[in-house]
Parts: sequence; structure tokens; C-alpha cells
Amino acid sequence: MTRWIVINLPPWLLLAGLVVVIAGGTAIVQALVRHRIPRVKQGEQNEIAQFLFPVIAVVYGFLIGFIVLALWGQVNTADQTTRTEGAMAAQLARGHEVFGTAESARIRQSLLAYGHAAVAEWPSAAVGQSTPEAENALSRLHRTYESIRPRNDTQRSFLTSSVASLKELSIARTERLLEARTNIGPPLSLWMAILLTSGLVLGFSATFGSEQALIHYGMVAAVSVLVATNLFLVTELSYAFLGEFATSPEPLRAVVEALSPPR
Repeated sequence: MTRWIVINLPPWLLLAGLVVVIAGGTAIVQALVRHRIPRVKQGEQNEIAQFLFPVIAVVYGFLIGFIVLALWGQVNTADQTTRTEGAMAAQLARGHEVFGTAESARIRQSLLAYGHAAVAEWPSAAVGQSTPEAENALSRLHRTYESIRPRNDTQRSFLTSSVASLKELSIARTERLLEARTNIGPPLSLWMAILLTSGLVLGFSATFGSEQALIHYGMVAAVSVLVATNLFLVTELSYAFLGEFATSPEPLRAVVEALSPPR
């Protein structure tokens, strides 16, 4: 469900929807509580609330902070994997001119074909699905380097380093696809913990007594926006290759631009 939301809803719409639903729902509950339980307005329960609310808020803040930090680490790891893939392709692009004219042209063409295929594959790769075009382009790139016959020590040295870079590129691509395939977001039990603690924070803020309704509603609205923002962050950061904060194929595009003829 959350993956569908991240793919199909613009981030601004998701955030706005969460704010409206959570703030509106909490305001309705708050109005019912103030209407049906007059003692809430008088603040008779504030002494207990003042003791419990800070404890719940600290636990909630720690839980959300830990989850957001862990999810942000996954995004950084995915970004580093993509950067490694792009860096190895760029390294191959810089060394192709050492070989003869024919070999250099074949390397450049194979690298360019792989770059185009990898960029075109990105929407499928973001959910862990590779395309035959990208797989075939990578295979052709391997065959291109296997067919090169170095004629001097410089070419032998560059061929050795290029084969090593190509191996790292292939490993980075495999890791990227596996990360996308296995990244299914927080498990149901973790979502239940997030929603439970969020509900407790909202519930205690709604039942905190105050004779001045405007101040009470303003305080609850502020807490509701905070909870909605936290849920937005957890949702958007749940998938390292999808959404507003996801890694992008920009390192691969940079290789394509470097190898493409000037316009």
C-alpha cells in the first residue's frame, strides 16, 4: 500500500493529505471530547497528563528519529551504490582512447549503449526488475573488452584496470537491483508501533484541558502537523529508489552525456 502511495501520489499531495486528515480528525475528536466531557475543559486531568505526555512524547520522538535515521541510511547506501556504478562507467570512458581507433570506437559505443539502457531501465530497476536491453548491453560491454588484444604495455595496463572497473560496475549494478528488490519498506509490526505512538501523542494532546478553546485547538493542530510530517517522512523514505528522497540515475546520465557527441 505505501509503495503504491509513493509511486502514484506527488509528495506535496501526500503531505497535504496527511495534514488535513490527521489535523481534521484530531480536531473532530477534540471537539467531541470537549462537548461530551466538560471536565476536560476544566483541566481536572492535567496533572496526570503533565506526567504522562512528556514520557510518551520522548518515546515517540526517539522511535521516529531512529526510524527516519535508519531509512535515510538506506537511501544513502543506495545512492552510493549508484554512484559507484556511474564512477566505474566514467573510469572506463576515460581510458578507452588508449586503445586503437577501432577498439576505442567499439568501447565507446558499448559504454554508450549500456548507459542509455541503464537509464531507460531505471523505472523498472527501481522496483528490482531488470530489462533484457540493459542485460544485453552489459553482456556486449563484457564481450568488447574480452575481444581487445593489447599491443603494448600501456594498453595491457589499461586493459587490466578496465576489466577490474567493469567487474566493479557489474557488482554495483547487481547490488542496486537486489537492494531495490528486497526493499519492501517497514514491516507491518513497525507501522503498528508508529501508528500506536502517534495516536497516543494525538490523544493526550486532545484531552489536555484548557478553558481557552482557541489555544487548545491551536496546540492540538501543531501536534497534528508534527505527526503528519513524521508519517510523511517515514513513508517517503521507506523506498530508497522511489519517491521524493530516492536516489536517481544521474551518475549514469553523466556517463551518457560524457560519451555523447557534442550537439
